[in-house]
Amino acid sequence: MHMIEAVIRPSSIDGIKTKLSELGILGCTAIEVKGFGKQKGHTERYRGGRMDVGFVPKVLLKIAVREEDLDKAIEVIVTAGRTGAAGDGKVFVYPLSRVVRIRTGEMDNDAL
Repeated sequence: MHMIEAVIRPSSIDGIKTKLSELGILGCTAIEVKGFGKQKGHTERYRGGRMDVGFVPKVLLKIAVREEDLDKAIEVIVTAGRTGAAGDGKVFVYPLSRVVRIRTGEMDNDAL
């Protein structure tokens, strides 16, 4: 089992969610976050003046997947989230040692 964390544009979330559902991956947590990278923030107007805002709104997706679904899930996230411009995001993957479904007590792959 693996945990995928993907930092994406907010506009990409619906397409990614739809494609993951088509793969049978139905569980996902989305967290609104702010960050910066090569996109280097953006400029906003406030009371007629321009202000440099250092953080850009993003969405952090957390998705636990089985080993056999990992590569397909990453491909879906990258394909559906790509615009070709700076700020499309990043995908991080790390192993999960244990998953427990609280309601039933199911463990690991059965809990996903």
